[in-house]
Amino acid sequence: MRRLKVLTWHVHGSYLYNLVQAPHDFYLPVKPGKPEGYGGRSGHFPWPDNVFDVPAEDVKSDAYDLILYQSHKNYLIDQYEILSPAQREQPRIYLEHNTPRPSPTDTPHPVDDPRVLLVHCSYFNEVMWDNGKTPTMVVQHGVLVPPDLKWNGELARGITVVNGLAKRGRLAGADIFLAMRRQIPIDIAGMGTEKFGGLGDLPHRRLHETESRYRFFFNPIRYTSLPLSVLEAMALGLPVVALATTEVPRAVPNGEAGFVSNNREELAEGMRRLIADPGLAKKLGTRARAIAQETYGIERFVRDWSMAFEKAMALGC
Repeated sequence: MRRLKVLTWHVHGSYLYNLVQAPHDFYLPVKPGKPEGYGGRSGHFPWPDNVFDVPAEDVKSDAYDLILYQSHKNYLIDQYEILSPAQREQPRIYLEHNTPRPSPTDTPHPVDDPRVLLVHCSYFNEVMWDNGKTPTMVVQHGVLVPPDLKWNGELARGITVVNGLAKRGRLAGADIFLAMRRQIPIDIAGMGTEKFGGLGDLPHRRLHETESRYRFFFNPIRYTSLPLSVLEAMALGLPVVALATTEVPRAVPNGEAGFVSNNREELAEGMRRLIADPGLAKKLGTRARAIAQETYGIERFVRDWSMAFEKAMALGC
């Protein structure tokens, strides 16, 4: 298809960095002080040349081919503040990053419009949201990690990567992480993790370099979309230990690419086995890396997003 001018907001930096690998031009509205959604080309990412910052007050006077919403705030508030009436009727996609709340089964999605394409990032999310009359499509995650980095597992420890663990509480498995850390050596990285004696928010490259030294990756999150951090760890070659919730069992076959269970004792035993047996960790991590390349590779991700853009353009005509 032809190259598109896509206006979107900076909501999840890691996802956005992967998305902009698509052969289109992406425009990010910015505001002074970089409030939520208006950070533009910020963070630790090496943004490519097809990503542009645009002052939020100039958006109405610019021309775009497609509007891509990425949060409820984008759709319910931001569009009425920075878009013109004509822009609000252009081809539109709503990218839903999250699982439905407060009810996992009976929450209507805020978009209920047959002219908008609702893209879910997992099959779990698509089947759990009440999507109303909005057409849906699943684009599974794509991950991009430095090709020169590979797992060596020299540290007989696990690592967890979760942003805002303290604030997100039980949803993100703060209690599970702390309980496991009392019996298994596990470090943690991510925004705000200094509160737990963690490594903090590491630059993207440095985070991947750090992860590659650990024996396994532990994901304690109870209820969220499939975390990109899990897939990035797999792409580096780390075996994954995780709760068997949401899309994780599909991404991480139990006993094949790691250990997945809702039984905490089984999870702890899996971690102990990986610490005691580097050969087992290498075997499971090699399979995890293959799954990441086969199912969550950036090339497939870009192809699927091109299909989504085409579908949205057709709906908006």
